[in-house]
Amino acid sequence: MQRSPGDASPRTGKYVVRDRIFGIGDDYWIEDEHGRHAFLVDGKALRLRETFELKDPERRVLITIHKKMLSLRDTMTIERGDEPLATIKRKRLSLLRNHYRVELVDGTELDVSGKILDREFAIEYDGELLAEISRRWLTVRDTYAVNVVREDADPPLLIAIAVCVIRLAERERGED
Repeated sequence: MQRSPGDASPRTGKYVVRDRIFGIGDDYWIEDEHGRHAFLVDGKALRLRETFELKDPERRVLITIHKKMLSLRDTMTIERGDEPLATIKRKRLSLLRNHYRVELVDGTELDVSGKILDREFAIEYDGELLAEISRRWLTVRDTYAVNVVREDADPPLLIAIAVCVIRLAERERGED
């Protein structure tokens, strides 16, 4: 879960994300808890597959999110610098529909569980909380916060994971 080299963004804190922003061609700023631009979401239009880029305030690409085209189950991939970073899919043997597994390329596995469609869930590593995703902290409608709680966490990766599991849950429910 180490941050990328040169990443000067804060290690912990809340990031505010507008709900349902991730459509093809949509661009949107994710703000930190002080209202400053933290990340730009760039929805790439005219692509065969769903693609989003998460950029820093200087518009440098930090993370690229793709929907995997040929897979038995809906899967999304996260890349950093054109290198695979993580794969996200619903847990196969979970009794809970809202339980996802994130497999990082280094073999690390993260668990995502909770009420995904209600934007009330957590991202954990080996039982330790990395980030909470919630609407309860905000009064603005159609927004949710990603609260990064670990100092050594990678905020862009955790935001990308939150975006991916929400998209996968919406697809599964037929809200595409």
